[in-house]
Amino acid sequence: MADSKTSIDSQSRDAETDATLRLEGIKKSYKIGKSGEVEVLHGIDLVLGRGEFVALIGPSGSGKSTLLNLIGLLDKASSGLMFLTGIATENLDDRALTKLRADAIGFVFQFHHLLPAFTAVENVMLPLLAKQGRPDDAMRKRAAELIDKVGLRALANNMANNLSGGQQQRVAIARSLIMQPALVLADEPTGNLDTKSADSVFDLMREVCDTSGTTFLIVTHDPRLAQRCDRIIELVDGLIASDKKNTQVLTKGDDSPLPVAQRAAT
Repeated sequence: MADSKTSIDSQSRDAETDATLRLEGIKKSYKIGKSGEVEVLHGIDLVLGRGEFVALIGPSGSGKSTLLNLIGLLDKASSGLMFLTGIATENLDDRALTKLRADAIGFVFQFHHLLPAFTAVENVMLPLLAKQGRPDDAMRKRAAELIDKVGLRALANNMANNLSGGQQQRVAIARSLIMQPALVLADEPTGNLDTKSADSVFDLMREVCDTSGTTFLIVTHDPRLAQRCDRIIELVDGLIASDKKNTQVLTKGDDSPLPVAQRAAT
């Protein structure tokens, strides 16, 4: 029987019930050599609400990847509290963390990481296959709906390596949504694409956020793309240097900003 401290069902719930993610005093240190230790994150406080579309920016070495790994439950903080969909994570065992990560988080990376021996729709199904062990009609239907949503219905049965870079990234976005996650973490999702494909992929993520209520946290070095997010968080030297609502949001790759209040009407 699982220890009560490691069971998701027994975890205290976040008081901010509408928060998809809450971090409180998150620090992360790494050992260097036999006795040295370096602190990379120095006490991060952060709340992401349901359906927010947020950019995370900052120079190389600022701690963005470390923070994303912690939020994605791929690593553990040295200290501090983290609540994901209201669930406290600090005392969860590996099995509980794996389940929460699979259920609550979708990942989109700079490199799509599709399996070339599988079709587009089969790649979308992979997270559900990992959970259920075998495909069924409901899984196939869900994957087909997502392939349609990302505009690839005609290419659903194409092998992954027969798709363009932009198309492969669209499949990766569909795959990230198959578990209906509360949070999607996108790490430089357009960094490997040309400008036109990048704009198309970014528009797709924007649309998914607006229509599904899924929260997006997007790491990007592209200031133009960051300006298309509703909120911009800047990380510098392991600390949040600024966290601002973006009142002038660029849309559809335009150079002219669109007020947030008008964006939903476009």
